[in-house]
Amino acid sequence: MLAVIETGGKQYNVSLNQKIIVEKLSGNVGDKLKIDKVLLKRDLKNKSVIGEPYIKDSTVEIEICKNFKDDKVIIFKKRRRKNSRRKNGHRQMKSLIKILSIN
Repeated sequence: MLAVIETGGKQYNVSLNQKIIVEKLSGNVGDKLKIDKVLLKRDLKNKSVIGEPYIKDSTVEIEICKNFKDDKVIIFKKRRRKNSRRKNGHRQMKSLIKILSIN
């Protein structure tokens, strides 16, 4: 089974028992959630179903394995010849999820 899901404004190509890193999902470690935004689904016989934009009554069940902060991204802005500098940093929250089933 193969599916394309949408979460956090991004699309991910997933299969069974795969672990992927996505934008932070609301929930604790060990929680099981269902994602109903399935864009494409392909079974073992290579038969594909494409949604318009989503496939009705199709869900992907996931489990949250870990919530963590991503690496720091440095934002540095400088205006030349004006002695004007600004340095800022940001760490995005992420979730490691495991795909349990594609329905």
